[in-house]
Amino acid sequence: MSAELPDYYFRVRDNGAFVYRVDTENRQRRIEMDQIAVVNIRNGDIKPHGGRTLSDQDLDEIKTWMADRTALLASRDIDDIHRAVDYLNTTAHWAQSKASPEQLEMVTDDLLLAMHDLRTVLVRKKADRLIKARDAT
Repeated sequence: MSAELPDYYFRVRDNGAFVYRVDTENRQRRIEMDQIAVVNIRNGDIKPHGGRTLSDQDLDEIKTWMADRTALLASRDIDDIHRAVDYLNTTAHWAQSKASPEQLEMVTDDLLLAMHDLRTVLVRKKADRLIKARDAT
């Protein structure tokens, strides 16, 4: 554990975090965490906790955390999609070389429907982008 703790701690939750101010400057040298706010990264809300007023430093730290967290979640999303592509490739190889007829029977309809749905969405989005690019020129 590092010798110096951060001034703020963010307890992550589904849409944001609970924000705590970390204090070790007390008589017992205990770590105290005082909740100062609740943040929602989806709508950008920062709600002070317990009727307190947030300082400019508090707001700066919270906004920095929100921006960093949003970027982290976006990178995780795209990483998940790249993994999905890998899974599709692995699934194709499995279906072609390893799957038994019984296994294929169990998954074929679900896979075909999911791939059809994905293809429909991707084709529509691609067409929308092409039309938008054509109209912009």
